[in-house]
Amino acid sequence: MKLDILAFGAHPDDVEMGCGGTIAKSTASGKTVGIVDLTKGELGTNGSPEERKKEASESAKILGVKFRENMGFEDGFIENNKSNQIEIVEKIRHYKPEIVLTCAQIDRHSDHGKASDLVYDSCFVSGLIKLKTSLDSKNQDPWRPKIILNYQQWNDFEPDVIVDISKFIKIKEKAILSFKTQVLKADNTRSTKINSENFLKSINYRAKNFGRLIDTDFAEAFQSRRNIAVDNIFDLI
Repeated sequence: MKLDILAFGAHPDDVEMGCGGTIAKSTASGKTVGIVDLTKGELGTNGSPEERKKEASESAKILGVKFRENMGFEDGFIENNKSNQIEIVEKIRHYKPEIVLTCAQIDRHSDHGKASDLVYDSCFVSGLIKLKTSLDSKNQDPWRPKIILNYQQWNDFEPDVIVDISKFIKIKEKAILSFKTQVLKADNTRSTKINSENFLKSINYRAKNFGRLIDTDFAEAFQSRRNIAVDNIFDLI
């Protein structure tokens, strides 16, 4: 399956919180999008891996993505090593995305930065002709995404790209709320930073602030480690 966008998250729910609006907007316009979660979130304070798998599946339907997969890497201890890079390369070469979205490079949760580096490095080596990989006993061709963007997570950052999601903020919120064990408080859950009322409100007001910067109601922000080129200056309009 050839994808337009492949979005990576360190944990189930990272993609929704960071770029759920952009994904919903993309799928609504006919773009093909897939999500790959690197871990099952087994060290999360609340919820079990089984519960989060169901929540992730529900959210994927809301966002309209073609598929959602989980790499099963160790939560809390994501490593940017050869073995993990090869597994990511196999996904990239299989789905051939034009754009890759991934975690923030610098963030409160250490897994986010490690996931960002792992995905970025994997995107590069995926384009190396002499690196041989196979999937389902079939040799794979090299593939390097044209654009790699880091979505905003806990920490604030100066964006390189801002995407208008005004018509899709409600879908983003609905997708996030699918992760009931993570963002909703119940009698049997412990208080965390992401199930606080302030955090849920921050999803909205941060999107409002980025929308303000581009004269729209709501937007999502991204950073790029590389220069982003356009073929024609009018592509910026």
